[in-house]
Amino acid sequence: MIRKIVITIGLVLTIGFAATAQQVALKHNLAYDAILTPNLSLEFAMGKKLTLDTQVGWNAFIFNLDVAESNYSETKWAHWMAQPELRYWFCDVFNGWFLGLHGHVGQMNVGGIDIPFVLENKDSIMKDHRYEGWFYGGGLSVGYQWVLSTRSSLEFSLGAGYARINYDKFPCQRCGTKVDEGNANYVGPTKATISYVFFFK
Repeated sequence: MIRKIVITIGLVLTIGFAATAQQVALKHNLAYDAILTPNLSLEFAMGKKLTLDTQVGWNAFIFNLDVAESNYSETKWAHWMAQPELRYWFCDVFNGWFLGLHGHVGQMNVGGIDIPFVLENKDSIMKDHRYEGWFYGGGLSVGYQWVLSTRSSLEFSLGAGYARINYDKFPCQRCGTKVDEGNANYVGPTKATISYVFFFK
C-alpha cells in the first residue's frame, strides 16, 4: 500500500515540475483533516478555463488495540485515496466559481463505523465489523475560490457521486477470520474542500 501511495505522489510531482509553463498551486484540504486524514494536492492550469486538481490523502494512524485498556476503541479508519479532478472555471482559472468532474480510487481498512448511503449489502451491524478492500468511482462538484493575494487563495467545494466497493468482512475490528466478501454501491457525498491554496509562479 505504501509503495502505491509513493508512486502516485511521485507521478503527481513529476507532472507538476514538467509543467513549467503553467501556473501550479499547492493545496491543503482542511475538510479532509476533519476526518483525520493528512493530505496534499497539486493543481495545474491547462489554459484560460481548465485546471487539473490532484488530491491525495492517506490515513495510517493506529488506534489503541489493547482491549484491556480503558481507552480501547474499536474504531478503525485506515485508508488512502487519490482523487483527480478536471475543473472548468467560469471566470479565470483559480478565481471564482468552477464545476468539477472527479474520479477516485483507494484502499481501506475500516471498522466500527456505520457508513451512510451504501445501497446494498448494508445491515444494522455494519459498525460491529471490520472491512478491508478497494473502492473506485467518480462524481461532480461545484466550488468557489477567493483570491487572497497573488500567492494564495481559499477554496470551498462540495461534490457527490458514486463509488463501487469491493471488500472482505471480518467479525471484529482487531482480529478474526474472514467471514464474508462482497461488493457494495455507494451514492452520496464524495468530495468536500476547505483548502488553503499557495501558488508557484
